[in-house]
Amino acid sequence: DFDGDEMNLHVPQSEETRAEVKELCLVPLNIVSPQKNSPLMGIVQDSLAGAYKLCRRDVFLTKEEVMNLMLWVPGWDGVIPQPAIIKPRPRWTGKQMISLVIPPEVNINAGSDSYATLLKDDSVLIQGGELMYGLMKKKFVGAQSGGIIHICYNELGPNAAMAFLNGVQQVVTYWLLHNGHSIGIGDTIPDKATIEKIQMDINREKKLVDEITEKATNNTLEAEPGMSVRATFEHHVGVALNRARDRAGTTTQNSLKDSNNAVTMASSGSKGSSINISQMSALVGQQMVEGKRIPFGFNYRTLPHFTKDDYSPEAR
Repeated sequence: DFDGDEMNLHVPQSEETRAEVKELCLVPLNIVSPQKNSPLMGIVQDSLAGAYKLCRRDVFLTKEEVMNLMLWVPGWDGVIPQPAIIKPRPRWTGKQMISLVIPPEVNINAGSDSYATLLKDDSVLIQGGELMYGLMKKKFVGAQSGGIIHICYNELGPNAAMAFLNGVQQVVTYWLLHNGHSIGIGDTIPDKATIEKIQMDINREKKLVDEITEKATNNTLEAEPGMSVRATFEHHVGVALNRARDRAGTTTQNSLKDSNNAVTMASSGSKGSSINISQMSALVGQQMVEGKRIPFGFNYRTLPHFTKDDYSPEAR
């Protein structure tokens, strides 16, 4: 924001200061923090979502696309890799493109070797700088301990880690520029069956809250050990409403495909989480203030729109 922001340029004068800047302040030398021995820098946001999408198994590139992409590979030796598919026409995979910027010395085997893992592309296997299977998530290309950036820095030095960061961003950003990534209201709308199931879960828990409220009103609600009747009432209501939120969230998660743009961002680690998606698609859920439901801050109610002493889920 340009509300009086400034930039400062520091010009080291003495040899001592120049040496300090060269040996201590250079960005590549600070990729890995000595404080916690893990990277401070990683692939984030659009580059991370793009890397995740590029590595999907349904991404194939034509020869023209590959040749354009090669221009963005740092230190490219002029050799185009063999296509993964030769007939009926040559096609290269996104994994091959990412492999071009991974140093050949890097080897990672994360997760199990079970067939289920391979089919889902869940874990990651990199052999000799070639991505065999898996998706580039925050865990592997983000500022995470044990990721590719950390390995590059430890095994090959700061400049190799910097080259990897630059290479991934250049290749992925160029591909994403032509492929595109956007999120719309359609990504947050579940199918009809899911909406009905969510509504059913909400109605069930609301009915339960009504029953608890009725018991409390009729003085038939038994207090839990060590709790007053009012505290017991709030506890039971909170449990019921949280259960509605959790069930709705699970239902939403199961209904959305992995190709959904919101899911892509959450799965790659570039933005948001599964909770954000379920809040957009299903329900926001009971909001808590200091572990309790919203307190009465306005004349025995939360807002003027409600009647006094209304303890229903909507009113609080």
